[in-house]
Amino acid sequence: MNRVALISLLTFAGCSGNPPLDNPSAPGAMRPEVDERREAHALEQAEAECAKQGKHAVARRVENETLYDCVAPGS
Repeated sequence: MNRVALISLLTFAGCSGNPPLDNPSAPGAMRPEVDERREAHALEQAEAECAKQGKHAVARRVENETLYDCVAPGS
């Protein structure tokens, strides 16, 4: 009986704490620099693809998502 109570108490104490701020299962959570790096990388890729067409990339936000369009220079 004492073992069951001790195990229950330890399990409860271990699970009652807050999750760590640096949670690897939630990429980008609580770390805005991760999102900035991802967007910078996506913009670089979009610029490279658009450059193949002689255009440049323009970013726009739609429903919390960044989309890139290829636009002719001067447009």
